[in-house]
Amino acid sequence: MKKVFKKSALALATLGLAASVLAACNGDSEEVGNAEEFKGKITIWDGPRWPDKDDNKFHWLEAKIKEYEEANEGVEVDLVQVPWAEMGDKLGVAIAGKSWPDIAPVDISGSAVSIDHIEQGVVEPLDSFLDKDEKADFYENALEAYTYDDKLYGIPNSITLHSMLLNLDLFEEAGVTPPENGKWTYDEFLEAAKKLTFDRDGDGKTDVYGFSTYIMPGYYEAWPFFYKNGGSPLNEDMTEFTFDSPETIQAIQDLADLKLTEKVAPETHGGADVGGTFQAWANEEQRTVAMQPWATWAIGAAQGAYPTNFAVAEYPTGENESSSTIGGVGGWIMFHQEETNKKAAVADFMKFISTAEEQYNMAQNYGIFPARISASEMDPFKDNPEMTRAMEMSDQVVMLPRHPEWKKIDEAIQAQLQLVFNGEKTAEAAMADAKKAVDELLK
Repeated sequence: MKKVFKKSALALATLGLAASVLAACNGDSEEVGNAEEFKGKITIWDGPRWPDKDDNKFHWLEAKIKEYEEANEGVEVDLVQVPWAEMGDKLGVAIAGKSWPDIAPVDISGSAVSIDHIEQGVVEPLDSFLDKDEKADFYENALEAYTYDDKLYGIPNSITLHSMLLNLDLFEEAGVTPPENGKWTYDEFLEAAKKLTFDRDGDGKTDVYGFSTYIMPGYYEAWPFFYKNGGSPLNEDMTEFTFDSPETIQAIQDLADLKLTEKVAPETHGGADVGGTFQAWANEEQRTVAMQPWATWAIGAAQGAYPTNFAVAEYPTGENESSSTIGGVGGWIMFHQEETNKKAAVADFMKFISTAEEQYNMAQNYGIFPARISASEMDPFKDNPEMTRAMEMSDQVVMLPRHPEWKKIDEAIQAQLQLVFNGEKTAEAAMADAKKAVDELLK
């Protein structure tokens, strides 16, 4: 098959253009294509990021698209705005209908796009478009998250983890001392939640709750609580469902009981309203929940669009005596392409929005850790103690199982978890039913 070697004649802002026409460096006889010869439309999906002065949360990508189109005559980049909460379902429908976008932001470890889709050829490998030196600028674990069967299936642009965010104004109002150094046991957390649940105006109704979070497929803010006694969803070789262990069942029931019996969480606790949950913590016109767990983007939001007096704390410890959190790697993936020149152009645009400068910009404004080493070396958090505190938790990160059927496994578990938080099942009954469904997927 033909390999295309063509030196870029345009010293443009398209930083990846020359690299995009490199032949496959891993020895595969893959036709690479020529980005310069492509004229047409590239479609990219993205979710809202940080707002500009007009509250436009897509301004960053819109500006990059304009810059790219001006530098590449004949190329049009179409941005489709997709709410993050709908991204997984919409991608699933698009994949089923083979009407996928060219580029989408996907964590392939456990989202709408999985190892299964890689095996089906839905996702394009990118090794032909990033040489050894370019890959060396990414953290090894970031590349590993997008690597399967020794091939790279995405360009990492961020590393995230979850942490507990504490509204310090509500702590002060309730006379509660935040945990020292952000470290605490579950009993200490529960005691704080009880004190932070109070009737502010004396009408006999609770105005502020100590804690809340949500449960839905693809989201894992609650899950570190389920790990507090040492649990995990699957065993080490991913052949057995293990969220039905007594330790995990107790941890799940404990978190649901914050609403069901302890009454320190609102009725929305365990629901699927992601935006409403965040607004209850961060919106200055609400501030009805004192503690919530969030990925690091929420730190950026609380420092920007939703200015909040807050602290970052670890998840409380249980029998495990050490805190755990869930981590993830975000990035861009390319969906299957029929034209080789378009494939090169799509890779070129992906690299254009994934430079060290863009990751530094995103780290400062969107609350993520860069996936590029050179972006981290720019020290984006030198004046940001909250992000620095969150970054210190990176050694507590537990990654989700990389099972080809993880999306279905996750949906089976999360559906049962929702029933627990609705009070329709005990954690023991729900995880017994989850085991039946998951065991079928593990066969």
